[in-house]
Amino acid sequence: MIEPLFGDQWIMLVLALAIQLFASITIYSMIGHLKLKRAKQHFWLLSGALVYALGLWVSHLIIVLSSNYMMVIDWTILVKLFGIMASTYGSFRLLGSRTPYAVRLLGSSTLMAFGANLVVYLFLLSSEMESFRFDPGFACIAFLFSMIGNAGSFYLFERRRGSVLLPGLLLGVSGIIMQLFGLGTITDIDSGVVLTADRLNDYMQLLSIVLGLATIAIFAFSLVARYVDRRYASMNERYKLLVENSIDMIAVIQDGRWDYINRSGLRMFEAASERDLVGRSIYQHLRPKDHAAMQQLLQGSRKKERHTPVEMEWFTLQGGILHTEVIETSTKLSGKPVIQIIIRDISERKKNEELLINSEKLYVAGQLAAGIAHEIRNPLTSLKGFLQLIVSGRSSKNYYDIMKSELTRIESIVSELLMLSKPQIYDLTHQDIRLIMSDTVTLLDAQAILHNIAIETNLGEEPLWVFGVENQLKQVFINVIKNAIEVMMDGGVIKVACLRDEKGRNVVRIADRGPGISQEQLSKIGQPFYTTKEKGTGLGLMVTYKIVDNHQGSVEVSSCLGEGTTFDIVLPYDAPKGAEESERGKVVPIHRYREDNESAS
Repeated sequence: MIEPLFGDQWIMLVLALAIQLFASITIYSMIGHLKLKRAKQHFWLLSGALVYALGLWVSHLIIVLSSNYMMVIDWTILVKLFGIMASTYGSFRLLGSRTPYAVRLLGSSTLMAFGANLVVYLFLLSSEMESFRFDPGFACIAFLFSMIGNAGSFYLFERRRGSVLLPGLLLGVSGIIMQLFGLGTITDIDSGVVLTADRLNDYMQLLSIVLGLATIAIFAFSLVARYVDRRYASMNERYKLLVENSIDMIAVIQDGRWDYINRSGLRMFEAASERDLVGRSIYQHLRPKDHAAMQQLLQGSRKKERHTPVEMEWFTLQGGILHTEVIETSTKLSGKPVIQIIIRDISERKKNEELLINSEKLYVAGQLAAGIAHEIRNPLTSLKGFLQLIVSGRSSKNYYDIMKSELTRIESIVSELLMLSKPQIYDLTHQDIRLIMSDTVTLLDAQAILHNIAIETNLGEEPLWVFGVENQLKQVFINVIKNAIEVMMDGGVIKVACLRDEKGRNVVRIADRGPGISQEQLSKIGQPFYTTKEKGTGLGLMVTYKIVDNHQGSVEVSSCLGEGTTFDIVLPYDAPKGAEESERGKVVPIHRYREDNESAS
């Protein structure tokens, strides 16, 4: 066993060691990219296993040639090669699995040691072997030494990511020492085969060719691994620069804890180093009100659901508040499922939005105050003038009537303002819009007749349910129909229809034949104190818009100058449970009902 160390063949031993080390380092270079290139996993594993098998096989042949052991050239040579290749492939598959770490380390190192010992002892099964002496105790020591060396090499490879030199050196040296110890367990070998000089020369030439080709293959794989390693390092550096220089926080979450945070994230959370955040729970600095949203976000990511950015609030390490937008995606890191999230600081945007809202509030308040001052000042001026006339002794009964009408106008303005501003609690119930409209038309019918106007109604046959406040909805209809009556100075027809559109919504359509509204005026409808009527307050439609908006509806206005205006009041359909379509029955058009009454009288 020790003859190669002190004999003339020590150069052969150095060559065997060099090839073994080269193959061991090369396999780690190739396997090192396995977890990142999932599509080529089997290719890299098989290639690495072949390189290591060739290295161990070639180094074993060189050691046997440099010693006085008999070399057996038969089927066992190929079995050795494929055996070590299979065991190496299996050991690295086990090492990359999700089994417990201790099981992975022990199982993979044992499997690797079995393949290495197979190279040493398999020739004993050859038919050319007649007798030999085998030391099982020494063989067990050699096996344990190989297993421990493999385990140490795998441990360094797992713990020192990116480092292949030290694990490769340990794997190669332990493999060579195991072979030397293994050969020492076999003595007194006797073979019945006698080789002639010519046959021996033929075998040596064949072995030289095989060893040369195997060595070339090992170097070729090494060059490929080197090239791929450099390409990967370059790509990794580019991606790292992109992530580290991002203005947004990019982080990786594993099992509810921070696994990685880029520099922007550390600055955002005012952390001095990664140790302040990495490994800690993500909920530690997240506001409690956002915990449920974060859990839902992470669960949706595991189910491959697409999410839009979610706003969340965090605490920095210094106690500050962060307003952020969070978006996530699921991925795999080192073969394990993780969540990658991007967090964008929107604190400045929130401040600007708040300033904009406050500015808008001030602008609206200023407009409202100016409108109130203007609308109330006019009647107050009239009241002041009449009071001065009364004080001076000039009095008339008409003065009191005019003063009363001005006070009524002021009261109307104040009441409508209270309707807009005062928070009120209403009892929401299911109502049939057709009945509310029927009551509204009945209420305004007399006023319409005085203006020589007929109100034609088409209320439909099916109930049009809405969940709301009856009096408020009636106020909406009154405001719109009264406006229609007041603008039709020459009389005419107002058409009222209640129906459901193609989206299933309730639509109340009120169309007049008045002078119409210009596009410029249409854009101002609903603004406070804007009116086209001589004695209007400009608050009726504003109240209408607010009521409809509170009922989750909308008001759509279309108009054509000289032809009239159409108001579409759109409200959501909401039927009560168990409601039957025939519950209310059909509502007869009111204008026809009125005509029938007139005929009867």
